[in-house]
This record gives sequence, C-alpha cells and structure tokens, in this order.
Amino acid sequence: MMNRWLFLFLLALSGPVPAAPAPGSLRPNILWITAEDIGPHLKCYGFDYADTPQLDAFAARSLRYRRCWSNAPVCAPARTTLITGMYPTSLGAEHMRSEVRLPPSVQLFPDLLRKDGYYCTNNAKTDYNLAEKLSPWDVSSNVAHYRDRPAGKPFFAVFNITVTHESQLRKRPHRPIHDPAMVPLPAYHPDIPEVRQDWAQYHDNITTMDGMVGKHLAELKSAGLEEETIVFFYGDHGSGMPRSKRWPYNSGLHVPLIVHIPEKFRSLAPAGYQPGAWSGRLVSFVDFAPTLLSLAGAKPAVWHQGRAFLGPAASAPAAPEYLFGFRGRMDERTDTVRSLTDGRFIYIRNYLPHLIYGQHLDYMFQTPTTRLWKELYDAGKLSPPQTCFWEKKPAEELYDLQADSDEVKNLATISSYTSQLQQYRAALKKHLVETRDTGFLGESEMLRRAGKDPIHTMAQDGLRYPIQEILAAADAASLPAKAGVDRTSGLKSPDPAIRYWALLGLQIAGKETALPMKEAIRPLLNDPSPSVQIAAAELLADFSGLDETVLAVRVLKALAPSAAAGPLVSLEALSALGRLGSKAGNLNAFYLELNVKSPGYPPRYREYAPRMLLDLQ
Repeated sequence: MMNRWLFLFLLALSGPVPAAPAPGSLRPNILWITAEDIGPHLKCYGFDYADTPQLDAFAARSLRYRRCWSNAPVCAPARTTLITGMYPTSLGAEHMRSEVRLPPSVQLFPDLLRKDGYYCTNNAKTDYNLAEKLSPWDVSSNVAHYRDRPAGKPFFAVFNITVTHESQLRKRPHRPIHDPAMVPLPAYHPDIPEVRQDWAQYHDNITTMDGMVGKHLAELKSAGLEEETIVFFYGDHGSGMPRSKRWPYNSGLHVPLIVHIPEKFRSLAPAGYQPGAWSGRLVSFVDFAPTLLSLAGAKPAVWHQGRAFLGPAASAPAAPEYLFGFRGRMDERTDTVRSLTDGRFIYIRNYLPHLIYGQHLDYMFQTPTTRLWKELYDAGKLSPPQTCFWEKKPAEELYDLQADSDEVKNLATISSYTSQLQQYRAALKKHLVETRDTGFLGESEMLRRAGKDPIHTMAQDGLRYPIQEILAAADAASLPAKAGVDRTSGLKSPDPAIRYWALLGLQIAGKETALPMKEAIRPLLNDPSPSVQIAAAELLADFSGLDETVLAVRVLKALAPSAAAGPLVSLEALSALGRLGSKAGNLNAFYLELNVKSPGYPPRYREYAPRMLLDLQ
C-alpha cells in the first residue's frame, strides 16, 4: 500500500482535482473587473460624495461584501496574493517589486483553470513578485478578450481599469467633476486646497472608472452572456492617497467587492444570497484563487492558504475569524508591519517602531498632498493627528473601525482594551507561525539563507528558519522591555537573524541602553551576515564616539556599492547612511562616485539602490 505521506505529496504535485460535471451540466463563465488604488468610496457603499451610478445599479442586483481586504496595501504583493492563493509572506514575496521563485509544487490559478477547460485572458496588468517568466494565461495583453475563446469553452477573463491609479491623482490639467470644497477629508490630512484637489480628483477618477465598468457590463449583456457569467468587481488595494496606499491600515487594505451570480448558477451562491444584499463574511485576496476553483467545479489546491467563499467548497472550512495584512519593503524603504481585523477592530504590529510612518519614497512624494503635508509638518504648522505620519510609530496600534473610521485614536494603551489586545496578539502570532512568515529575516538575509532553494522551501525547514525563536527575538526587540531583560544573549546567538534583531532592539531602546554594550557590538562589524554588519554599524555610528563612528561608517561605505554584495545589501547600507545623516559626516563626494548598478541581478531589484542614492545626494 502506498505510504500516506507519499500519496499526499503526489497529490500536492498534481494540483486540484476537478469535480466531473454531471452530463449536460454547464459551468459558469467568470469575469473580473478590477480598478486600481480605490477604497470602498462608492455610493453603494454608503459614501454620499461619490458619483457611481453604474456600480450602484450593479450592486442593487448583486452581493456586496462589507469587509474585503487586499492583504497587501500596494499592487505587486497584492497581485501575488491573488495569482498564487498564498500569503506572499510565506513565499518571501511581500517586498515591492521583488522576484522570488515558487516551489515546484505550486501552480498559479489560471493554469489550474486552463487545465480544467477554461479559456483564461488577462487585460492586461500582471506585476507579480515572482521570478519565473510565467505564462499562466491563454492571452495576456491589452487586447485580450473572452470573445476570442474557442467555441464551447467557458471563460475566465480579467479587465483591469487603471484610470484610478495613484499616478492619475497628480495629472494636471484636470477637468473637475466633484467640488473640492465639498470633499470629505480624513482627520489625518491637512485641510489645504492642494489636498482637497487630490481627493476630489481621486473621486473624479472613480466616476470615470464607473462609466468604464458600465461599458464592460453592457458588452457582456450584448453578447448574450449576462446570464451565463459570474461577475466580480473589486479594487486592487486601498486609495492611492498617502497613508492609505502602502500602509496596512484598513484605509490601505479595505476594497469594495461586489459579486453577481445569475439565477442559472444560484446554487453556487452563499446562503442568503439576494440581489442588493450585504455579506458580513470576512474575505481577503488569499481567498480568491480557491474560490475560483470552487466555482469551476474543482477543489482548492492543497497549497492554497485561503478559503473559498463561493461554490461547493465554501462550506468547509468555516469563514475566517480574522483577515491579515502586511507591509514589507515599499520601493526603496524597508519596514516590517503586520495587521489583522475581525471586521470591527484593527490591530497593527509595528516591528520597526524607530522608523517613521512616512519614510521618503520618491514615487509617493510625487503626489502634491504628500509633499505639502510634509512641508507643513517640517514648518511646525500641524497638530495631531496630522503630525503622526511623520513621526515614529508605537509598537502596537488598535482602532475601533466603527467609532473611528480614520484610525487615529489608538486604543492600545487603554487598560480596558488589554484583554482584546492580548487576543489579537495571540491570533497574529498564530498566523505568523502557521504561514511561516519570512518577513522577520532581512531581505538580503532571506535570499542568502535560501541559497539555490525557493524561499518558501527554506522557510518550511525548522533548522534553517526557526521562526518561533526569531519571532521571539523580534518581539523582544520591538515591544517595551521588561525590567532586567538580558540583551547580551541575542548578540551572541548562532543565528544571524537573532543577532540582527538584538541589534535592532538596542537601536529602538536608545542610546542609554545601547552605549554600555559597545564592546559586545563592535565585533559584529565583521559578522558573516551583511545585514548584521549594517545594523551594528548604524548602531555604533548613531550612539558612540568619533572613533567608533569612523569605523562604522567605513563598514557601511564598503557595503554600499552594489558590486560588493548585491543590490539589496547596497540598499540596506545606503538606508543606514541616510538615517545617520550628518553623523556619518559629509558623504557628498562618496555618493557622487558610488556605483550602484547591478548587472546580473534581477531587473526588479536594480532600480531601488539608485533611487535611494539620488535621494541622499
């Protein structure tokens, strides 16, 4: 008899098992209409300022989900979640525009649908954080269309609308639709004409997008396919405005999700489906791939980490109790943030609280709101909560989304919420361990540790990635320290990730804690791990005397050229030098001569060190 574990392994390699349709039965077509960079700012979601007649009419005959999260608050990792049905944090793919390899057993959902007889088209964005030259679509281009399918084949088609993208907020001249004087502003943004203009233009773009959605729906109807097709409308992550996009608050993760299931396929709908109804089920992007397979009559794949919310597979397991969000490197700046919601509250865990929320990102600062908001802060013309984005973060945040939709009243330090905070801490930790979240390794260390293996493969190995020990080190570093905590043991750990977090803990604790440990820190300037060297060098240069600073800066300068250890190490070294500022001395001549070109490395990694270098010059 075949060994049970061998059988399960072979099953994983084979992918989902199609459920053979009954003779004469039909499977639905599935159409996705997606819009970039929008939160649920639609009239059908109760947002009165919105002008969205097409989507309002669509919602009146469909099902709206009250709480759908994109898992990532920016496009590339969010789309990686969709296409894999896995948390990018399990794959090492949470960092913006990274390139990681999939394990051999993992297949993308369009490939699975195609094997099950579907014609799959994508019009047109891909933007996955995956290294392979993947071609899971029958056609992926700006002319891809379901009308080109072979006769008799069901289709899965994506149409991605880009007019709402962040880049369109700053296009000038612009013909207004909405009155900027009447636009609602979140409490964290300053009330100035430029901010009102950006928000009003965001809503104008949503209205334009609404008309485009209407055209897609009309085209489906005119083709005689309306009653044969399940239609999804959703956004790819939250609003493109600063402190929404790139940030795993509800404002960066909450997207509209409206699903229409025609009468013919009503058996695939959830219980209680009615035109114009609401669903309170918590849904996130990691659930979409298993849901598509369920609608197509196949079982979700064994590697899928989400849960189907439509079709036969939606009944088991039960709906999730929480949704999870994450933030890793955003373009040229690193951060490590995790969040969760139960639909009412959102809990945010900041593992690098010594870094400000609004780290400088070249692309984000092209939006007028971002630049002027920062200028007002620097001039001392703002008060909380408008100041918070430009300051250091607390380790923990807790917001009541019902009472505080702008997420500005942090409840984490209020004693009456202590038990709730403990519940969310435990739920987040359970999730991080179960999904083998790789984000607690520095990005260059993660790749170094994986070697020739996919990062996901490395992370499943308890010896190569002892996540519970590393997570404990990250908690010890970032949460307020208890009296009498021994900070020296982590510096001597055989695991470079634990040494790294021990150094960050001293950085977060501050000069009075770090300075007495100078003798224990100095040897780590020669650590085998470049990430540890950089953390030790920044710590010594920040808090020590002139001799140690000169030595530490020399280490950072040696690691800054991309040719030394690759573009990610270069980016880490440049980030440390940038945070040191004048403490690192006058580096203008060094920056002008520095070579951060990275031939031979994946193209998606090459642009960030040069971008950081331009910011420093």
